[in-house]
Amino acid sequence: MQFQGKKALVTGAAGGIGQSIVEKLIAQGASVAVADRDVSALSATAYLPGDLLDPSYADTLPATAAEALGGLDIVINNAGVITRGPVTDTSDADWDLSVGVNIQAPFRICRTAIPLMAASGGGAIVNTASCWGGKAPGPNHALYCMTKAAIASLTQCMGMDHAHQGIRVNAVCPNEVNTPMLRSGFAKRGFDPDKAVEDLGRTVPLGRIAEPDDIADVVLFLASDAARYMCGALVEVNGGKPVA
Repeated sequence: MQFQGKKALVTGAAGGIGQSIVEKLIAQGASVAVADRDVSALSATAYLPGDLLDPSYADTLPATAAEALGGLDIVINNAGVITRGPVTDTSDADWDLSVGVNIQAPFRICRTAIPLMAASGGGAIVNTASCWGGKAPGPNHALYCMTKAAIASLTQCMGMDHAHQGIRVNAVCPNEVNTPMLRSGFAKRGFDPDKAVEDLGRTVPLGRIAEPDDIADVVLFLASDAARYMCGALVEVNGGKPVA
């Protein structure tokens, strides 16, 4: 029960990784506010549905969560979208969605959350970056890699700038994860998701792609006192597989 009494906000809570994070936090004693477009299928302490592309929603989310939970100790910016293809195949709508969800929303949430957390003695922020962009460029994902590079850099900057306030800011950097988002991407491109996941797993030294729990466990570590001396870190979780 290492999160007993802690109050946490999780965005992208209805996704594969998000659900795992929420379940693990609650199991370990945390009160959790969940944010996503639809949070009706989740079990949580507070439900804060909304659209992260709406600046007013993102700007007020930390304060709303703090009011609902009676404080705010942990913020997990897990929401994210993937846009595939080179720049020449990228539309304005792709740009607005990717930049809005992957960069602007966590920026707005952190900007509001940090003063709240500092006023109560500090806390932990965990952002979801990626091996793709956050650690290395990858082919045919130009916009996605750019946004993940941006959130990785923002994490490192905030880690330095706010450590003196007792706020630790770190990021997890997954490679491929067996989530509904990954599977739907395969289906849209005409692949059988089960076979595609199996084939992809053979390219990973550990023999499989990550499951949501594999990433959630690292997120909880970064949010916990066990990572008390980690700040501005980009933690790669890739099963031994580099971006190629």
